Amino acid sequence: MDAVCVCVCQNKAKALQIIQAKLYDMKRVEADKAQRKERKEQHGSGERHERIRTYNFPHDRVTDHRVGVTFNGVHLFMQGELDLSGLWNELQLQEESASIKAVLAKHKQQTS
Repeated sequence: MDAVCVCVCQNKAKALQIIQAKLYDMKRVEADKAQRKERKEQHGSGERHERIRTYNFPHDRVTDHRVGVTFNGVHLFMQGELDLSGLWNELQLQEESASIKAVLAKHKQQTS
């Protein structure tokens, strides 16, 4: 009788170890999927519509696609000698506008 009890306890312990290992593997696979998805969203596809800035050396211009601002003097831009205050102001306005829109959308959602 004691041998049967020992055998059952050993089988139960082994079964619990197997179940724990399978649960751990499932959680790890799920975390890996989430991490891959997050990386993919950060990288994007690299298509033209995802561009931030275009450097056009033959026409001597730089275009920032986020705000639609174009500067002449690509060499000055690359050397850091071009006044970029207009670009920074446009980027700041865009960020503030996006923040305000988000707050308004959240408020609208809460009041609905």
